[in-house]
Amino acid sequence: MGRSNVFDLLGPIMVGPSSSHTAGAVRLGAMARKILGEEPVEGTLSLHGSFAKTGKGHGTNLALIAGLLGMAPDDERIPEAINIAKDLGLNFSFKIADLGDVHPNTVKFELLGKTGCHAQVVGSSIGGGTIVIREINDFKVEIRGDYPTLVILHQDLPGLVAQVALLLATAQTNIARMLVSREKRGAQALMVLETDELVDDAVLVLMRRLPKIYQVLAIEPLE
Repeated sequence: MGRSNVFDLLGPIMVGPSSSHTAGAVRLGAMARKILGEEPVEGTLSLHGSFAKTGKGHGTNLALIAGLLGMAPDDERIPEAINIAKDLGLNFSFKIADLGDVHPNTVKFELLGKTGCHAQVVGSSIGGGTIVIREINDFKVEIRGDYPTLVILHQDLPGLVAQVALLLATAQTNIARMLVSREKRGAQALMVLETDELVDDAVLVLMRRLPKIYQVLAIEPLE
């Protein structure tokens, strides 16, 4: 039997009329911010399906921006999120898009951070405030934000995944789930690892020193 909690039974505490369109949307924005790894200063948000058709009436636009600002689903400032974002210098735009064969509550974030970092994130709100990140920078992933997560951009080389796993094992950090996707053999690849506990900073330093690892992003779980 899978693990359950009060969130599973009662749903999220939130500001807004719909868990999918409001609580889930806030969590999607918050996760996109974590994946970017810094404060966003520019963003284009492409809304798909139900998010595009009924999102404005359900406050989805407000919720997505609130998440990008780092707010939680129960933050009383969510109704003012767009004004707050403008005051803080976050420039954003919304557009309607067909993102293909995805859940109807799906959004694509194209973000620029304050130091020049870029991130493209596609995620879905699948009900009850639960989200799934489906894509990061054109790589297919599946991240729900329930566990500490490592996102590692690297070259597809034999033994590199094993080296990362060995570093975690040496630090007694258990891997809950792993997914590796690549552009093609020997090209860029993305490794996503969910762990049972936060990865120590010293381990992250060692990972970043491994040959042909270009980026190591440690994402804390959503609240």
